[in-house]
Amino acid sequence: MKPLDGITLLDLSRVLAGPYCTMLLAELGARVIKVERPDGGDDARAFGPHVDGQSGYFASVNRGKQSLALDLKAPADRALFERLLGRADVLVENYRPGALARLGYDWATLHARWPRLIYGAVSGFGHTGPDRHKPAYDMIVQGMGGLMSVTGEPGRPPVRVGTSVGDITAGLFLSNGLLAALYQRERTGQGVFVDVAMLDGQIAILENAIARYFATGQAPGPLGARHPAITPFGAFKAADGHLTLACGNDALFASLCAVLGAADLAADPRFADNPGRTAHADALQAALEAHLAKRPVAEWLPLLDAAGVPCGPIHDVGQAVHHPQVQARHMVVRAGGLQMAGNPIKISGMPDPTERPAAPALDGDRAAILAWLEETP
Repeated sequence: MKPLDGITLLDLSRVLAGPYCTMLLAELGARVIKVERPDGGDDARAFGPHVDGQSGYFASVNRGKQSLALDLKAPADRALFERLLGRADVLVENYRPGALARLGYDWATLHARWPRLIYGAVSGFGHTGPDRHKPAYDMIVQGMGGLMSVTGEPGRPPVRVGTSVGDITAGLFLSNGLLAALYQRERTGQGVFVDVAMLDGQIAILENAIARYFATGQAPGPLGARHPAITPFGAFKAADGHLTLACGNDALFASLCAVLGAADLAADPRFADNPGRTAHADALQAALEAHLAKRPVAEWLPLLDAAGVPCGPIHDVGQAVHHPQVQARHMVVRAGGLQMAGNPIKISGMPDPTERPAAPALDGDRAAILAWLEETP
């Protein structure tokens, strides 16, 4: 059994933020019916790379769903869509605010007809505020939300985070909101409107950067791999490459010095406490790397692990996905012959197989969906 068994979700979303949200809910047991344009469907179907004619990008965020192609301007397709709305628990869309209102499928209209329906919307700027009608992509909200200003190396141009965190965080926040809405409906019997903006998500994850700004009045800048308030914390060069270290207290720093044979650093008054280490971060980095240069990464890691010092290798994607810990947690799965990231949500009693249902072919589930509609609710 899965937590969302029996829940039906209509997915009008495309590309990433919405599909990522609904894929997570499908993994938790929801029946997700992806309603797509007849003329090609979700734009992400065309995104490369392709393997045996399938887009790896599309498959990775649409596995386990069903597909139905509908033209929501055509009377017959509108009638079918409205039959689906009458059976659905949740509707998800990521159109620009106002677009579905022009089709008669805005929140107010749907809530009046189907008061138990939960309506989830994810967009660049949300359904309120002066920028609500503007288009947005991940790059836009990373820039507007301040994330690019604290990413990268000091003195260098702004850098985008290497994955689409603007979309992914919005999808995560929307899934969280929809789960809360489903729980609330059990008590009230009423659906609600869940409105998530990509820009809001970027503000919400600014973490120590926003705390520092409000505490000091100074906008923080990029620090590379360093932490603004914990030292040593970052990437450090050893004899043959880099490793990561994170020593969040004096005891861990003492353990690090012991492993490195760095009694000189342990005794240095500049490094006696975390504020001192942070104030002298450049000097400490150089001193630590002088000791780390004596051995390769593969020799340092077990020594640091044995001493309880938080550390790790810096993997490329290929190394990361083949790591034994990642494999043991089923974080690489196969769906429709394609390999992709697994589900990080592990719930006792819920199956977590390495083989998952494939992403659907465009309109590939029409017959099954029509047969389901004929069943008595």
